[in-house]
Amino acid sequence: MSQPDAPSSPPRPPTTPTGVCDHAASGRLLERAETAGVRFINLEFTDVVGLAKCVTIPIEQFADCLAGGKWFDGSAIEGLARVAETDMYLRPDPNTFAVIPWRAEDANGDTGEGVARVICDVLMPNGESFEGDPRAVLRAALAVAEAQGYRYEVAPELEFFLLREEPGRIGTPLPHDRGGYFDLSTDLAADVRREIVWELGQMGVAVESSHHEAAAGQHEIDFAPADALTIADGVVTARYAIKAIAQRHGLLATFLPKPFYGVNGSGMHVHQRLLRLSDGSNAFANPADTAYGLSAIGRQFIAGQIAHAAGMCAIIAPLVNSYKRLVPGYEAPVMINWGRVNREALLRAPRVAPGAHEDARIELRSPDSSCNPYLAFAVMLRAGLDGVARGMTPPEPIEEAFHTLDEQARLRRGIAVLPATLGEALAALQDDPLAQEALGQQIAGWFADAKASEWETYRQQVHRWELDRYLPLF
Repeated sequence: MSQPDAPSSPPRPPTTPTGVCDHAASGRLLERAETAGVRFINLEFTDVVGLAKCVTIPIEQFADCLAGGKWFDGSAIEGLARVAETDMYLRPDPNTFAVIPWRAEDANGDTGEGVARVICDVLMPNGESFEGDPRAVLRAALAVAEAQGYRYEVAPELEFFLLREEPGRIGTPLPHDRGGYFDLSTDLAADVRREIVWELGQMGVAVESSHHEAAAGQHEIDFAPADALTIADGVVTARYAIKAIAQRHGLLATFLPKPFYGVNGSGMHVHQRLLRLSDGSNAFANPADTAYGLSAIGRQFIAGQIAHAAGMCAIIAPLVNSYKRLVPGYEAPVMINWGRVNREALLRAPRVAPGAHEDARIELRSPDSSCNPYLAFAVMLRAGLDGVARGMTPPEPIEEAFHTLDEQARLRRGIAVLPATLGEALAALQDDPLAQEALGQQIAGWFADAKASEWETYRQQVHRWELDRYLPLF
């Protein structure tokens, strides 16, 4: 990136939740870096669509960066839509410092220089948060929850495929392994998955469990619950770490929601709960509710997410391909309702162990692994809080399989459906003022413009299926 014409050190910003790294904390980080042999630091942030970006600095500049940030060309955070170029700066969050465990190797097998990363907030030259920074959007949503006395905690289930690329078949890679749901295996893919969990742990990303998923070549890692900002940082880290570790073994890792026709797609189910700031108790828990273990607040949170399910769909399922996953028959949600044992439900209230009512949680099943986690968690939280603030009542839960309901039965029960295409999802986003507010005017506009362009380009394409289907007939 080009270096803008700016002062060598940006002005000190106002105090924020992470603050500016003080001298003692800076010294500790520099000692950690020296001990680990770090020579370069990646200053990481994300664009609007959630792709990881970074500015790399030598270790000699890290102390100055911790004290005052790093200027950069602000057009790098534009996402897919064009914006005016603005000089901005990155302020490292010292809590996110981590040494990257893997090393690049040259032809002789020698490891490269040590590299660490630190995730940054993007600030304007006057020290104020940049409205186009997805991390700032999530911070704003979390501040709304905190003002109401809550901490928002999430635990996503990140699904992905490990694939083997073959000469001449890059566009249609084959699954590397053939295991099924929870299958115990001893193949390369199982070894790679264990390596992923270990190296993520080394970077401070806590994984609660991992297993093989339903489709051939499909795997899942389950995050340990933590505050939403920590988890969003972890999801972004996990996506590039998984790709790097897979590549080291000659494999391709993909988070594409539906890479193969006729098999389950990859989602990112998110378990959520609100913890009271006053005492740390779970605001969703109610042991007296023998059916679902949910408090009134828990049910209101569900009602809010049901009310805004269509409006937030483009954010949590942001690709054209996402809507190839959200179809009947593959344990992905299509209808907007909730339940407990129903694997087709949009929202679930999973069972908890006897006496463990504080573990009560609400699982949203429409997000997929391609979303920007900062924006996704922000709209999910604001939707749920809207239900709480307005005292909403959710519809009656449905436990029978949704595919057994015909269209008339669905309509009689007042069950709406999720958008069927990215185009429909974008229209629903435009019609949802709360989702727009959660994103902020700048990101809402950029996201809508970028995704509308993406949808139009896709809509105008002629696909192989059309040629195979219609050429012989017409």
